[in-house]
Amino acid sequence: MDVLARPFSLGSLELRNRIAMAPMTREFSPGGVPGEDVAQYYARRAAAGVGLIITEGTYVDHASAGTKGGVPRFHGADALAGWAGVVDAVHGVGGKIVPQLWHVGMARTAGAPPVPEAPRVGPSGIPLDETEHGHAMTQQDLDDVVAAFAAGAAAAEAQGFDGIEIHGAHGYLVDQFLWERTNRRTDAYGGDIPSRSRFAAEIVAAARAVVSPDFPIIFRMSQWKIGGYDAKLGTSPQELEAVLAPLTEAGVDAFHASTRRYWLPEFDGSDLNLAGWVKKLSGKPTISVGSVGLDNEFTKAFQGEGGGVTDIDALLDRLERDEFDLIAVGRALLGDPEWAAKTLGGRADELKPFSPAALRTLY
Repeated sequence: MDVLARPFSLGSLELRNRIAMAPMTREFSPGGVPGEDVAQYYARRAAAGVGLIITEGTYVDHASAGTKGGVPRFHGADALAGWAGVVDAVHGVGGKIVPQLWHVGMARTAGAPPVPEAPRVGPSGIPLDETEHGHAMTQQDLDDVVAAFAAGAAAAEAQGFDGIEIHGAHGYLVDQFLWERTNRRTDAYGGDIPSRSRFAAEIVAAARAVVSPDFPIIFRMSQWKIGGYDAKLGTSPQELEAVLAPLTEAGVDAFHASTRRYWLPEFDGSDLNLAGWVKKLSGKPTISVGSVGLDNEFTKAFQGEGGGVTDIDALLDRLERDEFDLIAVGRALLGDPEWAAKTLGGRADELKPFSPAALRTLY
């Protein structure tokens, strides 16, 4: 396990090992305010050896950003005070933590909290599913959202976080601009890949401008979308590089490349997974993720199926050859808060399996 225990540096962020906690929406923040229970939830995993905590998605300060009342927000004095408590709890046990800044875009349900009257918005108002079309964003809308992400970045540094992650994956707003299926714009934000990447790059650049030069900005990206598992931003390494280049130039320090199964190759002719290709093409550090330590992928959990424990030998091989730099663990850490300590300590026989009941608890 020595390869997993290696320290890692990213700007001002110094990590004790290569294990990250993946962001997972929990809905345990009434009114969008994380409380002491949320602080202890994260601190428990940091105390057990997780190198980097990436929080659940947190809504930026835009009326249409959210779609559920129990998901935390990253604006307002009450919510930011709650997050300060989370930071203190994680730092108090030697951990590091970054918030994931999020706007759901057309994934919003009309009439849902936290702002029921807010419209559903997206690059072209096109939903990912068969629901009704929404509002195609104007230039003012775009400017407002860019400003909201920048405000979230500044607030994160002010509250003592160790960096930020911008959620640009899974078919939410930023990803809706990147994907040709949901971006049909004919202005400077639509068309070819560099144009579809412009909005994401503007968000990154705005965040970069309001934080310290060594304050890390992580960008989470994916090929797949909720309900669209075969979707592709890039069908070839060349197309994927065209997506990544504007983001890298704008100031991304690391990419969090989300897949449902970390061991699957991304393109024919190579066994590199998505994180491996992103690292190769961008020259930036990457975080990989996808069913780590479990014997089934995450969608099974929502169908009432658990996830039995499995070994991570293949993962260690990939880390040893530096295919990617960090590995994010999701459900396995929900099922067993001491996953990192047990894994690093050679106590895999003590690992607890994931149960769907873990999705309904904050432990």
